[in-house]
Amino acid sequence: MRTKSIKKNKINVVTLGCSKNLYDSEVLMGQLKANNKEVSHESDDGNIVVINTCGFIGDAKEESINTILEYAKQKEAGKVDKVFVTGCLSERYKPDLEKEIPDVDAYFGTHDLTNLLQALDADYKHELVGERLTTTPPHYAYLKIAEGCDRPCSFCAIPLMRGGNISQPIENLVEEATKLAKNGVKELILIAQDLTYYGLDIYKKRRLADLLRELVKIDGIEWIRLHYAFPSGFPMDVLEVMRDEPKVCNYLDIPLQHINDEILKSMKRGTSHEKTTALIHKFRDFVPNINIRTTLIVGYPNETEAQFQELKKWVQEMRFERMGAFTYSHEEDTSAFKLEDNVPEETKKRRVNELMEVQSQISFEENQKRIGKTYKCIFDRKDGDYFVGRTEFDSPDVDNEVLVDGRKHYINIGKFINIKIYDAGDFDLYGEPV
Repeated sequence: MRTKSIKKNKINVVTLGCSKNLYDSEVLMGQLKANNKEVSHESDDGNIVVINTCGFIGDAKEESINTILEYAKQKEAGKVDKVFVTGCLSERYKPDLEKEIPDVDAYFGTHDLTNLLQALDADYKHELVGERLTTTPPHYAYLKIAEGCDRPCSFCAIPLMRGGNISQPIENLVEEATKLAKNGVKELILIAQDLTYYGLDIYKKRRLADLLRELVKIDGIEWIRLHYAFPSGFPMDVLEVMRDEPKVCNYLDIPLQHINDEILKSMKRGTSHEKTTALIHKFRDFVPNINIRTTLIVGYPNETEAQFQELKKWVQEMRFERMGAFTYSHEEDTSAFKLEDNVPEETKKRRVNELMEVQSQISFEENQKRIGKTYKCIFDRKDGDYFVGRTEFDSPDVDNEVLVDGRKHYINIGKFINIKIYDAGDFDLYGEPV
């Protein structure tokens, strides 16, 4: 028989999935702290555990389920007292989870913050606009400008878990960003399922550029980075702000998914090979120094070898500075689920590897061009003998890193410093302070 621990109540929040989930965990932790609760992020000593799950694709769902099972075992063994589950997986599969893993005390969806807080003996504080307990290094933070998505992409279950697009008012985001700056944040990473849709629901027009013009006015903020744009209906005035405002990084994360016309149509992406290529050329004409990150899906239902080779050739031609590739995940209740998942798993993996080999060579060649040049960098951490930083062209955790030998130089974490590059690999730059 399990025995209840005698620990003082401490809530451990465990986050799985994307930066949008991390943001939600930070909001939850901010609310708990305002209720005088002891709370930590991914620690080992909490006797109450809240798991913020991801339900996006197969691997993410498997990780979430394994994490729930692990903490359910810890509860059975008396190592923790209560386990609560929230987030996308819980929103999407709550009845199944309640049946299959009953040892969890309660499951909550993506819009159940108030009820989750009540279960944790806390009240929702309406006055905490922009207040959250950040888990990132003190010098950068994510800023979620909208929730949900109105796009009809056939492969994506996000609208099932997050609902339709809901933009946050500009004044609320400015207030939140101002508080972050006062706490030492220098870099804002704007996130949403679709940044470029921002404002259509509340202002009846796209207003991402207007938001950027307000955010650049905030003292202390030096970099603003854009994550997750959409190619259809891209607001070109955003590029004007990027070109004219030094604080807006010459960086854009725009998941393009594929380039073959038949697959794009089946994916319901609202664009074509020709339009997508023209858009990328526009980006580079407008902002010559822009670095573009994209993500691509291989193994979508009925993807032929010829269609994949078209994608591979296009990647070689476009020479994206940053790129990721993923295998298609067959998600129930999406419109693509009606199609047969007929590309063998080994073929999907081979195609991912081929794309990433192409990208590795492109990245190596582009990095060689940086040798001898000096870049403004911000440093996130020290890892072994090296201080690890980034240029304005690199986002945390997913992009290239700048390494400075800590045996020869000392770098202040969270500070901007000019670094001259003397060597480069596929995804790393090596430099020294100027």
